[in-house]
Amino acid sequence: MPLPLPPAAGSPSLPSLPLASSLVSRPLVYPTPLLAYSSHPRLILMLPVFYFPPTPSSLEWMMHLLLDVVRDNRSPSPLVHLAFKFLYIITKVRGYKIFLRLFPHEVADLQPVLDMFADQNPKDYETWETRYMLLLWLSMTCLIPFDLARLDGNILSEEGRTRMPIMDRILKVAKSYLVVSDKSRDAAAVLVSRFITRPDVKQKRMADFLDWALSTLSKSSFQTMEGTIVMDGMLQALVNTVDTIKDNPWKLMPSTVLECLDNCKLSESNQTLLRKLGVKLVQRLGLTFLKPKVAKWRYQRGCRSLAANLQFSAQVPVAQNLVAAAVTAAADEEEYDIPGEVENVIEQLLIGLKDKDTIVRWSAAKGIGRITGRLPKELADDVVGSLLDCFSFQETDNSWHGGCLALAELGRRGLLLPSRIADVVPVILKALTYDEKRGACSVGSNVRDAACYVCWAFARAYDPLELKPFVNQISSALVIAAVFDRDINCRRAASAAFQENVGRQGTFPHGIDILTASDYFAVGNRVNCFLNISVYIASFPEYTQSMIDHLVNMKINHWDGVIRELSTKALHNLTPQVPEYMTNVVLPRLLPLSVGTDLHTRHGAILACAEITHALYKLAAENNRCQYTQDYVTKIILNIFSTIPDGWQWLINDSLRSLPLVSSTARQQIKEAAVSALAALCNEYYINEQREANPVLQGELLQQYISELQNTEEMIRCGFSLALGALPRFLLKGKLQQVLEGLKKVICISHKDVSFAESRRDGLKATAKVCQTVGVKRDGPQDEFVCKDNVIQIYMMLLNGMSDYTTDSRGDVGAWVREAAMTSLMEVTLLLVQNEPELLDANICKQIMCCVAQQSAEKIDRFRAHAGSVFLALLNFDNPPIPYIPHREELERIFPRSEAVTLNWNAPSQAFPRITQLLGLPTYQYYVLLGLTVSVGGLTETTVRYSAQSLFDYMKKIQNNLDAMNNFCETLLRVFEDNLLNDRVSVPLLKMLDQMLANGCFDIFTTEENHPFSLKLLTLCKEEIKKSKDIQKLRSSIAVFCGMIQFQGDMREKVLFQLLLLLCHPFPVIRKTTASQVYEMLITYSDIVDPDILDVVMTVLSDTNWDAELPVVREKRNYLCDLMKVPKPQLVSKVECGVFAVEFS
Repeated sequence: MPLPLPPAAGSPSLPSLPLASSLVSRPLVYPTPLLAYSSHPRLILMLPVFYFPPTPSSLEWMMHLLLDVVRDNRSPSPLVHLAFKFLYIITKVRGYKIFLRLFPHEVADLQPVLDMFADQNPKDYETWETRYMLLLWLSMTCLIPFDLARLDGNILSEEGRTRMPIMDRILKVAKSYLVVSDKSRDAAAVLVSRFITRPDVKQKRMADFLDWALSTLSKSSFQTMEGTIVMDGMLQALVNTVDTIKDNPWKLMPSTVLECLDNCKLSESNQTLLRKLGVKLVQRLGLTFLKPKVAKWRYQRGCRSLAANLQFSAQVPVAQNLVAAAVTAAADEEEYDIPGEVENVIEQLLIGLKDKDTIVRWSAAKGIGRITGRLPKELADDVVGSLLDCFSFQETDNSWHGGCLALAELGRRGLLLPSRIADVVPVILKALTYDEKRGACSVGSNVRDAACYVCWAFARAYDPLELKPFVNQISSALVIAAVFDRDINCRRAASAAFQENVGRQGTFPHGIDILTASDYFAVGNRVNCFLNISVYIASFPEYTQSMIDHLVNMKINHWDGVIRELSTKALHNLTPQVPEYMTNVVLPRLLPLSVGTDLHTRHGAILACAEITHALYKLAAENNRCQYTQDYVTKIILNIFSTIPDGWQWLINDSLRSLPLVSSTARQQIKEAAVSALAALCNEYYINEQREANPVLQGELLQQYISELQNTEEMIRCGFSLALGALPRFLLKGKLQQVLEGLKKVICISHKDVSFAESRRDGLKATAKVCQTVGVKRDGPQDEFVCKDNVIQIYMMLLNGMSDYTTDSRGDVGAWVREAAMTSLMEVTLLLVQNEPELLDANICKQIMCCVAQQSAEKIDRFRAHAGSVFLALLNFDNPPIPYIPHREELERIFPRSEAVTLNWNAPSQAFPRITQLLGLPTYQYYVLLGLTVSVGGLTETTVRYSAQSLFDYMKKIQNNLDAMNNFCETLLRVFEDNLLNDRVSVPLLKMLDQMLANGCFDIFTTEENHPFSLKLLTLCKEEIKKSKDIQKLRSSIAVFCGMIQFQGDMREKVLFQLLLLLCHPFPVIRKTTASQVYEMLITYSDIVDPDILDVVMTVLSDTNWDAELPVVREKRNYLCDLMKVPKPQLVSKVECGVFAVEFS
């Protein structure tokens, strides 16, 4: 049969067959067992569904394409399952309801679909898509417009046994799949809802099925997983069945179902889906008790033209006529008895409004709306009254949220009459600002969002005349929510509700102007809302006071410190709008709050007083009315602090001493604020008319601060170090040396405070600040200026920070110290060169540039970038140029000024090719190689790749230059020797040596026997791993030893001896690594062993179990020594570390 072609118009373009075949074979698209069938031509044509959503015109041919595979008796079972899997994916894209009606549903399709269920195993969880699609197909084919009894024919089979009627077979299938644990349960519920409502099935089998469903439901328990699955299937079937039936043939069945639901107590279940299905079933049962009619008393707005809304005044008579017509219709309302079960239904829905999950509350709200629409006016009003009880402050945020959803649903349906708006609006205004603190955060954003939805619904439901008395309240509340709410979704919801009211009602003051400034995108930025949009909206007098009152009442005491700070800044910006109101009303309200017991309120009130006072001061200065704020400023200061400046000094000192008690997130802000306040306090109160400090006060303050530098708490050291750096010059005069000695003790690493990296960092920052404050004078006294007597001491303090490589659980915390040291060195050097360049000497400049160059070659991107920027800043400074920079001309060639801005030091691909060029400059070679060592031997892939490649490129350039190679190798050995047993450097160095040996960087020395470089390198490697238990270091040394086998002469025998010695290391993993590495080494350098014994040696290395006991392993190792003619290591004694000392035999 030829393949059907896809429709030409409106369908997605199909990929070519080769491309399609390759895409179909991706393992992410199909399970592995089915890949064998993915090349089927019909399935290849289905491929676009994965890349393009199927259009309506292409859905049908896709389905026929797949069903042809299913119907073909020659199709193997896995291919059929794959076809159904494709069908399921399409239903996921388009939804099963759209896809369902496309299934073939003729009489001839019913029997084959039923027969397919005989081959299905409900417990096969890999083919659940097949069962899911078969159930959906059956739910369509069972709707054929013939009595199913006609299809049974002769009910007796050939063997004389009675066959099961088709009606019973379908019900059996549906019942069996309503209790499975996969998605087939959902499709079975759809099947039940469609099949049970057939006229013939309804008459013959409906009562039995409902009895079975209710019996199964009552016997199940949501306490177990199996019970939850069964209850889910029964509830889905009942919900769909009730929804499908248009009339009520059940007689007393709804009451029975409702009673069964009450006994199940679904509201106590932890399963959200069960509670949701319970609420949905309750509301649909409630509708069966009431007549299916639209309430005549409901409110109908009538004309909803935007143009008419904007001409509000002309529409008032029309609106009055519409209301009068609605009242007349309500008077003619037919009265009828309401069953008592309805009260139970409404009660359960009201309970559902308080559920802990949103989907349950939303379902209950929709149920309230649907049932209220069928009640008489008086009973509907009682429902509204009960609904308003959800908004008491004894209720939780769940109740408030559910109540808002229900009010919106009632308003949207016209079931909330205008007479009730006066009761509802105050509740909604409270909901728009609902915010309750729970632990470290708050709840209520969903309530505020739902309240915005209520306002949106009211705008569409009511005539402008009805909402006119509440326009100012609603508009102000929505503006406040759109501008000052903490959550972006609430701000955007409020903006949308405001927009709807502007368009539908046309009565909001300055609606279009405000909407333009606070649209959906503008309110997305919280800072912009608080500081900019609020100022614009407050320029309209209708909103100014309400916005200020909201900030004072709700926001300056907010639990989030960011909101408190933004609110006070917003008050600062709003002060020029109404300065008299701020002075006469707001400040008197804030003053008592600034000394209250609540920490958040006190903090916000103090900040608000400061911001408002500052704004009033600026306003007074502009208007030459300095007396304008004097009275209130005095009151604020006296209210917060009893004495000045003693109160402030105590507050600053106490804040610095309390830093260890503060959370790490707020610590830095408090520290910076205290230091900034100290500088302002000193400049204002501690200087006399002669611009000098009181000697007694100066001595006490400095003595107190310097003594705190030796506190046992690191954070206290940090705070008082920065405080010393912030002191003005008149307080440091005559005490400079004393301050430097105190800071020196903070900066130096001692055994007891080796982990105090943050205090050393802040000590270095303070040292630079002190130098900048006191200034430079070459021949000045060392107690007052940076001069020739103390400049060396200052530089030594700063340079010591460049060698801080402290690590702890946080990682390389010494990097903070090195970063501060680089910044401080740059600041002090630029200070000296601009004022007294004679104080700089060649040795100091050399040390600075070399240390910074080393940092610019190291592995951490952020600190390498900082070092690079400092290096270029020192090199390119020309006001005047820094003297004594080594190799300035070569450096300017390597780092042209034109590329200083574009060079990205964070990117290893850009930084390392430049920095490795410094290896050719003798002054920098040692330090750059030291920095490169930790980068090439590091862990980060990109850093290792680019640093190693740059190093190898440099080695290739000097490969034929014997002098350059000798100088480089001497420097390399010196780096190794200086950092022997320093794991921070030695382990990466071994890794770097392994790579260099593998890349032939030392080929020039391999032709010379017993070259001094190789001998010294072997000695250092042996010394490094002596008595070591570091697995990583030992593995790296093995690789280096194997690489050193390329050197000629006695080196080979010494290297082999070391490797054979490691074959009997106490650690099995080292023995195995050594054997593996030696095996690979013999493959690469086969000439080091006699060809006659090479195979034997390699066999012993590969076949020996190196995890075995040492005596067994030692025997194999000695056998290798004999074969390779290497002296056997001899056991002398056992040392503490468990490694054996050896000597040659």
